[in-house]
Amino acid sequence: MSDPLFDGRGHDRELDALEDSLSEFKFDQPPPALPSRRSESRAVRRDAPVDPMPYAPRASAGAFSLRGKAPLVVALSLGLLAGVVAWSAVKKREADVRKGWNLVPVVVAAVDLSEGTVVTMEMVSQRSIPEQFVTSSVVKPDSASYIVNQKVLVPVQAGDPLLWSQFETTRAAERLSTKVMKKARAITLETKGSASVGGWVRPNDHVDLIGTFKDPATGEQVAVTLMQNVVVLATGKISGTTNVNLVPDSQRDYNNVSLLLLPEEVEMAVLAQELGSITLSLRNEDDLDVLEERGRATINTLLSGERTKVLQSKRFNTIQVIKGSSASDVRSTAPSE
Repeated sequence: MSDPLFDGRGHDRELDALEDSLSEFKFDQPPPALPSRRSESRAVRRDAPVDPMPYAPRASAGAFSLRGKAPLVVALSLGLLAGVVAWSAVKKREADVRKGWNLVPVVVAAVDLSEGTVVTMEMVSQRSIPEQFVTSSVVKPDSASYIVNQKVLVPVQAGDPLLWSQFETTRAAERLSTKVMKKARAITLETKGSASVGGWVRPNDHVDLIGTFKDPATGEQVAVTLMQNVVVLATGKISGTTNVNLVPDSQRDYNNVSLLLLPEEVEMAVLAQELGSITLSLRNEDDLDVLEERGRATINTLLSGERTKVLQSKRFNTIQVIKGSSASDVRSTAPSE
């Protein structure tokens, strides 16, 4: 079979001669059998290893190891979180169940009390009950002193919590006249907070009465100690045996005090209050001494300082010095001039 592209002669004689010499050779073997393209493709696919993710990037050994542990770490974290949530829920449920069941101490009858029995400290005891059953009407241990020497109005069995309403000492039953000794008198004086030691004066306290008024003879202001060691019967409507728990907080403040005086002292107190004002000076409950000469101060006393050095020395040797939670008497003398 001739090829029109190579049948013609060219201009290169050497090339033409080479073609003429090679044209004499012939291939005397049958042509090799070539596999079809489809069968070759199948053979290659059958022999080659199968890659499940042929297009995915191959990870290194370290990355593959970390990726294998990640689900375990996540599972452990979720398990721990679930445990914490469950523990919190259990504790909250436990607190809700216990709420109101915390035990608090109250005063109870140690023995059976019949109606009209005067209660003594040996007749009462202390027991703890759930706080949800403890109201303001129940007597607490810190208020037990208020029911001592008081009569119960109803029978009470041993172990029963004591209630304020079971006692005779109520606002309606209380009478101040029962606190006044024979041959003595009770008188009420108007006082403000500053005139009653900032409201710290309480029933059964001992006080001195200081009167401040204008001296009719000289026309100057005078402060004088009118009376010493006077017993306070009541502050407002509260006496020494009043059941304070039955008195509303708004009524515990007071603007007057009731004092126990002799009839002649009542006359002096009334007149002093008409002429000026009276201030209470609070005493220590164990200090019952009185001065032989009562104090008297005028404007001249303040300006001249005639008593300042003497009183300073006296105070230095008398008044206790409080350091921390303890007190000690000062025994040293005042410094010399």
